[in-house]
Amino acid sequence: MNVLAENFNQKNTGTMKKILKSVFTGLFALLLVSGCDNGFDEMNINPVQPTSLDPIYLMNRAALFSTISSTTLNYESAIVQQIVSPNGGVLAGGNFNQLNRAFSIGTWNKYYRDVLKHTVDVKRFTRDDPNRNNLYQMARILHAMSAMILTDTFGDVPYFEAGLGYLEGKIDPAYDRQEDIYLDIFNELQQATASLNPSGRIETGDIFYGGDIAKWRRLGYSLMLRAAMRHSKVNPTRAREWVERAVAGGVMASNADNMLIRHDFNYSNELGNTLNATEANNFYLAEPFQQFLSSKNDPRLGSIAVRFIGAGSGPDQNNALAGNPAPGVTLSRNPADQMGFPMGFDNQTIGGVVQARGLRSFYEFSQVDRTRMTARDAPIFHVTYSQTSLLLAEAAQRGWIAGSPSEFYAQGIRAHMQQMAVYGASTAIPQSAIDAFVNANPLDPGSALQQIGEQYWVASFLNGYEGFANFRRTGYPALTPNPYPGRDISGDFIRRLSYPDAEFSVNNANIQAAVARQGPDNLDTRVWWDTP
Repeated sequence: MNVLAENFNQKNTGTMKKILKSVFTGLFALLLVSGCDNGFDEMNINPVQPTSLDPIYLMNRAALFSTISSTTLNYESAIVQQIVSPNGGVLAGGNFNQLNRAFSIGTWNKYYRDVLKHTVDVKRFTRDDPNRNNLYQMARILHAMSAMILTDTFGDVPYFEAGLGYLEGKIDPAYDRQEDIYLDIFNELQQATASLNPSGRIETGDIFYGGDIAKWRRLGYSLMLRAAMRHSKVNPTRAREWVERAVAGGVMASNADNMLIRHDFNYSNELGNTLNATEANNFYLAEPFQQFLSSKNDPRLGSIAVRFIGAGSGPDQNNALAGNPAPGVTLSRNPADQMGFPMGFDNQTIGGVVQARGLRSFYEFSQVDRTRMTARDAPIFHVTYSQTSLLLAEAAQRGWIAGSPSEFYAQGIRAHMQQMAVYGASTAIPQSAIDAFVNANPLDPGSALQQIGEQYWVASFLNGYEGFANFRRTGYPALTPNPYPGRDISGDFIRRLSYPDAEFSVNNANIQAAVARQGPDNLDTRVWWDTP
């Protein structure tokens, strides 16, 4: 028994030593971990990754997203007969008066999904910070402009609850009446312009005006003027009231006040990207636009157009632009050589026109010069002194404000012609040519509204949103309806774009309510302010 007990004790002593050794090893490791935990969080934080974001960057992101969508080439610019494509399929739209939802949603995605979301964020970050008051007011103005584009395009849209999905969980926002949207836009612009403070922090990072308060204020009042004129038919009394407020506040006074985005090859012009890539050979100046400029001997045609005389294919155009034209192909920017693409034809039916005019192919029709006005680094204009002056001419002609309609009209033409220099030296128009054109084309009181509408059409070239909106509001220019036979409309012109299909899946009840009060979700239904 003594021997057994001794053996038992020896075995258990060895086992206990092993257990104690494991325990002490574990405790030592624990002590090491505890010691290393001091500063562990700091070790695992990226010292160069920001933990907060200056809202000026969100504001500029919204600004960059606000550039004119390339989908305006398919719809708005074709509807107002400035740019047209003979090709169907993915390029069908205003060129054939057809519904093409894949492209009609471009404006929705840009302004509803991106711009309004970011401006809502900026307003939320800055509204209670007195030090960022000016940025808050700037965001309100950009938000108002973007909401105008969205509602002018589609009609009733989410507005009061737009952009609040993440902030407040409103993932199925109500669609608001266009009239209610415009009433709030007026209030927003009035409050924002009045609250801009030149003594406050200047947001030098602002890509539009570098934080210049005076220019932001003139932008706000110019947008107020634009919004007021949308009411010229549906509510003239309200239109006059807000026109008077805008003029009293102080609208744009020169081209230095223009709201534009300057692009480079990192942040490029979306229209330029499209027209210098896959669609380089697919879009042409529409004949009504080219002929209007030609009939007036308008020097702007020489800044806008290019024609590849003798071209038989897209590569012929590209090679000529690259300075290596094929035999018999000539690149011409001479206004006398320009020939717009006639409305109502596709790439098959245009063959008879090509033959009748003695052309080699439809590639000979004039285009927007994609090395100048639609280059990848060309600027995009949202609101201009020219447009503002022409709206003042209309308001003065209607008797709503003091001043000479003729002087405002001439001022608007001069401003747009001078604006051409921003695209580069090759688009600049000599002052002598500007003076000659203005002197030869005075405003005739008997046809004043028509002339003003026509010049606004020209001054809004490449801003499809504004050109389309003002054409619907005024009826000018008096275009001949596109005669293409395969149309999806019953009226003469497309009046709005249709809602995205996805909205019927994710927000069906609210979109159905909008359709019920506004009218069918098609291209014929008019938005609220677009009265016959």
